[in-house]
This record gives sequence, structure tokens and C-alpha cells, in this order.
Amino acid sequence: MRKQAGFTLIELAIAVVILILIMLLAVPSMNGLMADRRLRRSLDEFNSMVRQAQERSVAERRAYLMVWEDGKVGLRPEALREGDDRAPVLLWKLARNESLKVNFPAALIEKAPAEWIFWSSGNCEPAEVSFKGEDGTWTARYSALTGRAEIVSYVAR
Repeated sequence: MRKQAGFTLIELAIAVVILILIMLLAVPSMNGLMADRRLRRSLDEFNSMVRQAQERSVAERRAYLMVWEDGKVGLRPEALREGDDRAPVLLWKLARNESLKVNFPAALIEKAPAEWIFWSSGNCEPAEVSFKGEDGTWTARYSALTGRAEIVSYVAR
């Protein structure tokens, strides 16, 4: 009687069980990695919008506002020139379960409007912006002179 080379049913079953266990351990870490990537993208998109506001204000020599509305943030000139469209030049729509809040620590009034100004010099009001979504939260402080972010809090789920 010759012995055939191959795997028994028990060996195959054990291999499948081991693969399933490895997959069960890997999937949660992949979900966390993807959540971190999506949260990082939201921070990068917002920072890009801040840079656009700063660059446009300097290039066009006029103030620009980032305006918070229900579920979106828009970028528009503070004062319209002849031929300007009233629609924002840049608009970031938030997903249904996301929120973006702004706080002005140097504001002279308690309930400052949700409008962040970038003057024609490129300077802006110091601001603290907080994002909350399904993938986590972040909070960043923006410098008045440079408009650059200092990450205060970043928590991915």
C-alpha cells in the first residue's frame, strides 16, 4: 500500500481555524487605521481651506471670511466687488454625523459670530477649531500671525 501525499481533513480544518483567528485580530486594527486616515483627511481638508483663505486674502488684497453654517463651512470675500458672485468661493460640506465648531479666545464679546476673518495682510483672528465625527475628534489652535495649526487634541476611534 502506497501513502499518498496530501493533507487530511483535520489538518485543513485546523489551518482554516487559524486563518479565521488571524483575520479576526486583523480586522479591528484595519478599521482603526481607516478611521485614523479619514480623520486625518478632515484635518487636512480644513487646513487646506485655511491656507486658501490666507492666500486669497493676500493675493487679492481684501479680507476673506470662513463662515460656519448648518453642516458646512464656506469661504467668501468679506465685501463683494462688482461682478463677484455671492456664493462661497470654496465650500466644505460635512457629513451627517460630523460637526465643526469655532471658538475665538481673543473675542471681546461672549457670543462671537461663527465667522473667521483673514485680513489682506494674511493675518487672522486667533481661533480654536474642533471637529467631531464618527471616526474621532480633533481640536486645533490657529495662530493669529501665521494661521498655522497647533494640534491640541487628536483622538481616532
